[in-house]
Amino acid sequence: MRADTADIDTRAQVADSARIWHLAQVREGAVVGENCIVGRGAYIDAGVEVGDNCKIQNNALIYAPAVLEDGVFVGPAVVFTNDTFPRAINPDGSLKAAADWEARGVTVRRGAAIGARSVVLGGVEVGEWSLVAAGSVVTKDVPAHALVRGVPARQVAWVGFSGRVLEVDGSDLVDPADGTRFFENGERLSKR
Repeated sequence: MRADTADIDTRAQVADSARIWHLAQVREGAVVGENCIVGRGAYIDAGVEVGDNCKIQNNALIYAPAVLEDGVFVGPAVVFTNDTFPRAINPDGSLKAAADWEARGVTVRRGAAIGARSVVLGGVEVGEWSLVAAGSVVTKDVPAHALVRGVPARQVAWVGFSGRVLEVDGSDLVDPADGTRFFENGERLSKR
């Protein structure tokens, strides 16, 4: 399904099963995988790669060279930036051109979720099955299964595949939704 008001460049690769809603824009060279949902007013920049089964909610802005692996959730009005040192002009006053800066993309690993109105800075990697709380500003990499929140975002807990905070059970951490057991392995979380 593609809304009549969606702007999908003919050079974009959008799976037939993807749903692109009103006023969304998918630029040239972008790839949108199977069963994806791109919400109203979302922007997928040129060359962005979106895996299968992703949900990109209304008004999210995904700037290149971002990569979203399978099963990623991007909440409403999320912004993925790509310029570490943003400026409109060079020191001589001339307008910056593509050659005057280097784009640094966000990478979001399988199953991760980014909450509404969060900002993820260019060059950051968001780990598998992690959760970024709404309104956060992510300035550094997020470990797999970490729950981060705040400005700047800091890890406050571990989450399971369900997205729920893991509960302590002896030396294990347990997902209250499905009983999956994990253990802390240094600064990482591993499944039992």
